Amino acid sequence: MDSLGGSSTKGGDNDINDIGVIGLAVMGSNLVLNIADRGFAVAAFNRTRAVTEGFAATIVPAQKVIPYYSLEEFVGSLKRPRIVMLMVMAGAPVDAVIGQVAPLLERGDLMVDGGNSHFVDTARRGKALAEQGIYYFGVGISGGEAGARNGPSLMPGGPREAYDRLLPILEAIAAKADGVPCVSYLGTGAVGHYVKMVHNGIEYAVMQLISETYALLKELIGLSNDRLAEIYGGWQQGELESYLIEITAHIFRRRDQETGKYLVDLILPEAGQLGTGTWTSQSALDLHVPVPNIDIAVGTRSLSALGMERRSVREVLSPSAAKRRVPGTGLTIEDVHAALLAGVMLTYAQGFALLEAASQQLDFGLRLEDVAGVWRAGCIIRSALLPRIMTIFGSRDHLENLLLDAGYCTEVFSHRPDLAKAVGAGAVGGVPVPGLMNALAYLDFYRADWSPVNLIQAQRDYFGSHEYQRVDREGSFHTDWLAAERGE
Repeated sequence: MDSLGGSSTKGGDNDINDIGVIGLAVMGSNLVLNIADRGFAVAAFNRTRAVTEGFAATIVPAQKVIPYYSLEEFVGSLKRPRIVMLMVMAGAPVDAVIGQVAPLLERGDLMVDGGNSHFVDTARRGKALAEQGIYYFGVGISGGEAGARNGPSLMPGGPREAYDRLLPILEAIAAKADGVPCVSYLGTGAVGHYVKMVHNGIEYAVMQLISETYALLKELIGLSNDRLAEIYGGWQQGELESYLIEITAHIFRRRDQETGKYLVDLILPEAGQLGTGTWTSQSALDLHVPVPNIDIAVGTRSLSALGMERRSVREVLSPSAAKRRVPGTGLTIEDVHAALLAGVMLTYAQGFALLEAASQQLDFGLRLEDVAGVWRAGCIIRSALLPRIMTIFGSRDHLENLLLDAGYCTEVFSHRPDLAKAVGAGAVGGVPVPGLMNALAYLDFYRADWSPVNLIQAQRDYFGSHEYQRVDREGSFHTDWLAAERGE
């Protein structure tokens, strides 16, 4: 049953726990065990008593974890000033738990939201709790279940004066890259959750790109799942080394225990999403930063969910329209590899450009070198590219886009022919590759010395008198476009 009341199995304990964690689902329970393994005493609580009881049954005597069944005793067990971490579902549940816990806290206590909360909500909550004298941190946590248990990437943001109290725990539980904990103080306010949001946006986009290369290799080149596993496993040893490439190779090898068939072939091709990708696109629109690979990744997931509509379209078309494999495209595995590398590099460029703009426009004061460093291990988008990106940002205070780094830009552009070939082959073969296509368009638009947007400006001035700028003089201008027709 759901209850906030009841008695604790450890009633009477006061000021014995270093931190308390509320929310014992997959991420929360594994994080509790990670913290306890690092020598900290942890109080654990879940709103649903049965969940707490189930978790309590898994605790071994050596672990310094104490489950509680009332919030009063849970909070009372914490050392002052208290640290309470929330690991609950984003949105209204976070507000509900804050409303129940805050009255039990004192001035100077610290509350941490380790969920995927929208940064706008984090900013609002932080301001409200500050008025009560309670510090509030939004900490982005990436790495999934395994990361939470063994070492995640951590992205904290909040009041600087309270961070030192939180730092020993965060450094202890974080993933390590070259022996350095993947955690860094990113700034005040909601910056931690903003960085995690962009992380997830990049994650959406890279997953989309990988899925498109799978489509090209399977549909146009005709590779088997065994061969695909071999290909992606080989790519994991080179420039494309990353967590997402690693798990992709594993996925193609897995067979279904019941049928003996490859499991990936039995999965319905309709992708889910939890909203962080959409939030990234929305923020990018608000800040006027183009992130086309993130945008299309979100849109493609939504399109994939329209299963009935897409089936109806297929029924209208002739059977031959469903054929995809087109001989003679000349597409090779090496072409697809290079196209994916270019697409991933362009996706990182877009994501970091959004972070730089947010840092300036939202007063986050981000150091992108720190962000790249935090993402080097533990998180879903960790890859061999991130140490290089960290070095690039470490050499310059502000860089609006990674394409402004000569070495990075030159490498991306060297793969343009491969990117164009992959996009062309997909178009000819009827294999949708919108991520690769958007990456190519982004690169071409970014490097172009001329674009047809001058026509758009003329159109805007024609119908709305919005004015335009000229290439040959300073100022803004408006033209009466019909004057010549009137003989004026």
